[in-house]
Amino acid sequence: MKNAGVDFQVVPSDYVEPKYNGKSPEKYAEFLALNKAKSVFEKTGGIVIGADTIVAINGKILGKPSCEEDAFSMLKELSNNVHEVITGYAVVTESKTVNSHEKTLVTFNELSDELILNYIKTGSPMDKAGAYGIQDEFNLVKSTVGSYDNVVGLPTEKILQILAELK
Repeated sequence: MKNAGVDFQVVPSDYVEPKYNGKSPEKYAEFLALNKAKSVFEKTGGIVIGADTIVAINGKILGKPSCEEDAFSMLKELSNNVHEVITGYAVVTESKTVNSHEKTLVTFNELSDELILNYIKTGSPMDKAGAYGIQDEFNLVKSTVGSYDNVVGLPTEKILQILAELK
């Protein structure tokens, strides 16, 4: 958003995420984004953007790893496979709410155990859905189909389009 010249302030949401309830990954991501945005809007007003990114493979959601072994298991599962990165987003204002999602297909390289362990040692996987960040300096991703920014965590093009329509 900074690169697009948007003046913004980060305000963490105090919304407590419920356990996944079996909704489609897309609907669940939208639900989380909307509730996060609403919780911030109640405190701040203005224009609030909320987002939540989910990694899904074969219909299974991979959240943030709970420990290093969990991260290893997730990265092994993603290795040499295609998965979906779904970011639910919500833009909330006094007069309008937009809530949707963006989906990107990501294909991983085949990851060696050594590469996975070295990546985990950086600590980076521990706070990311699916235990990875596409922007990290490891050779994890072979290709993407869709928005790269979405995989980072915010479908910037979509958000900028919505903000332009609000003016």
